[in-house]
Amino acid sequence: MPHRSYFFPKGLSVSQIQRFIPKKWKQSIKPVDIRDDHPSTSCNAQEPAQGIFTSIEASMIDSLLTSLKEFTSRGNILDAFKTFSLIRLHASSTSQDLIHPISSLLSSCTDVKFLAEGQQLHGLIISLGFEQHPVLVRKLVTFYSTFSLLVDAHVVTENSNILNPLPWNLLISAYVRNGLSQKALSAYKQMVSKGIRPDNFTYPSVLKACGEELDLCCGKEVHKAINAGHTGWSLIVHNALISMYGKCGEVVIARDLFDKMPERDAISWNSMISVYASMGKWNEAFLLFRSMGAEGIELNIIMLNTMAGGYLRTGNYKGALELLCQMRKRGSHLDSVAMLIGLGACSHIGDVKLGKAIHGFAIRSCFSEVDTVKNALITMYARCKDLRHAYLVFQSMEAKSLITWNSIISGCCHMDRSEEASFLLREMLLSGIEPNYVTIASVLPLCARVANLQHGKEFHCYMTRCEHFKDYLLLWNALVDMYARSGKVLEARRVFDMLDEKDKMTYTSMIAGYGMQGEGRAALELFKEMNDSHIEPDHITMIAVLSACSHSGLVTQGQLLFEKMRILYGLTPHVEHFACMADLFGRAGLLYKAKEIIRNMPYRPTHAMWATLIGACRIHRNTEIGEWAAEKLLEMKPENPGYYVLIANMYAAAGCWHKLAKVRTFMRDLGVRKAPGCAWVDVGSGFSPFLVDDTSNARTDEIHPLLEGLTLVMKEAGYISSEEFGSDDETSGEFSEEMELASNNRC
Repeated sequence: MPHRSYFFPKGLSVSQIQRFIPKKWKQSIKPVDIRDDHPSTSCNAQEPAQGIFTSIEASMIDSLLTSLKEFTSRGNILDAFKTFSLIRLHASSTSQDLIHPISSLLSSCTDVKFLAEGQQLHGLIISLGFEQHPVLVRKLVTFYSTFSLLVDAHVVTENSNILNPLPWNLLISAYVRNGLSQKALSAYKQMVSKGIRPDNFTYPSVLKACGEELDLCCGKEVHKAINAGHTGWSLIVHNALISMYGKCGEVVIARDLFDKMPERDAISWNSMISVYASMGKWNEAFLLFRSMGAEGIELNIIMLNTMAGGYLRTGNYKGALELLCQMRKRGSHLDSVAMLIGLGACSHIGDVKLGKAIHGFAIRSCFSEVDTVKNALITMYARCKDLRHAYLVFQSMEAKSLITWNSIISGCCHMDRSEEASFLLREMLLSGIEPNYVTIASVLPLCARVANLQHGKEFHCYMTRCEHFKDYLLLWNALVDMYARSGKVLEARRVFDMLDEKDKMTYTSMIAGYGMQGEGRAALELFKEMNDSHIEPDHITMIAVLSACSHSGLVTQGQLLFEKMRILYGLTPHVEHFACMADLFGRAGLLYKAKEIIRNMPYRPTHAMWATLIGACRIHRNTEIGEWAAEKLLEMKPENPGYYVLIANMYAAAGCWHKLAKVRTFMRDLGVRKAPGCAWVDVGSGFSPFLVDDTSNARTDEIHPLLEGLTLVMKEAGYISSEEFGSDDETSGEFSEEMELASNNRC
């Protein structure tokens, strides 16, 4: 489409021009009787007439200028250009009267994004010789910057001989705004080389560019120039210095600048807190945030979201929710980021009621249609075990992204709904969306938990075929963990050995796998290799290695590792580590040591710890400690029926029938019912469930003799049958489930 042009040719009469002038402006011009019927008028008589014409011209130009300003203020560019053409007819080509109209038109072209018309004006400016005018140079730089034509903006700035830094400030700012930090720094250096002195509006953009480029040397040079200059102290410049040093990792310098500021505003506080947040120094950020509130500094939504996000990252989910509630009470408008933080906190603490409240608020605030909010809602409902609502939100989304599919699949995996997860995964593939590393990392642990090794192997093949997965260590760690948890230690070790890079998660998964198979010495060897590789163990690694010692009867080694936690690794033992030690002593028959460690630890014993001790007492026939542990467990009134059955079997083994009756009465009064034991067996074509006393299977007559044979093999291997301890009405299946329960609750 050809460019529009609004420059009229000369030759219009006064009467034609007057048509464009409103009546109210005409009234300000006094009528003049100009007659042509006196041809013999002398030159002296013509002079007043020329003065009258000059007066009319000046008055008309003023009226046209007023009209042009009116048109530009309304965004009526067409009429503004027509009016400008009329002004040119009656103004001198070198008249300064054209500067302000051209400036106004350039501003309008910038505002309404008229590129071609603005370029025509630039051509006119050059033809009139106004290209060095300070006002027009500034307007041209702004105009070209708006269209991201920064080369043109740079040429305009570079060709001007103006010593004022304003055009350069506009250019540098435009470079930074467009992410061209390196070019911004080059423009700054060029500006200084031309002898143009930067001002307090130059430095913030330059310092931001230094921060974006992580150019600490350049930043320090600018800092020296600021100190050496005579621009005076500036709050804006000081805030920019703090931000620059923070981005370059110089937190100490940034804090020193902050502490020495004679005055601070909200941006100063926000900058320093953001420095701590970006470095993961959340304790310092929280401390400064509280000081900010104590000084009465107004908090904006960005800072509040940053702090709430910090609470979420550090596991203080209630703190995140409390801050969001405070924001709401203060009347702050919660945005979609605040919604995401709130839903994330609800996901972690399982507060579906509050999550639904946030969902309602999102609907009222029109944020419920934002995809990121919907994805967070799916995750929240799934983590709160409300898969129905999660699926409803999922179904309401017309365009489902990979993140959306991952959210619902991860939710199913979290609830061990393997069938639903497999179905959704197939649906995702049919919709043309390929899984990424997050998808597979979500499904692999489920394959281990439900003993669906076939699916896990399929994913292993898929990962091997896809080259882009080879750099995701998280994914290969999940694969090692899947094989290890499924009891396939050799396969886990093969994957482990093929990895060029390993982290603490890789070693921890492999150590845990050896531990579950009773290969404690192999686990200790791997732990030593981990230390030799200068990979520091964390709390989870220590749980895995202590549990390995427990399952293998390595009491001395376990004790040494427990002592090294504090001394060598600087780790404070958690309740899980004490539980591992209690299990270690219990399995080895050192029941008094197990009792002492439970009594003396700085934590309240869990249900599982008491159950572990009771199981050990039953195996080693220590009724005294067993009854003590049973009383402690009953005081806690656990909801898990397996604990009561464990206690009942112990009393039955000791012949304490009145205490056994008391436990049964206790269970009845609390409404606790023992669910039948269930096992899933892979029969090749799928998984079949087997329940205690279930005779509905068509091949029951073949199954029971096989189970009896397996029971004999278990006895020969050293496992104790429940029939040796239980009363006549206790089934053999119940004991199997109890031992599985106790094992699951051990570390």
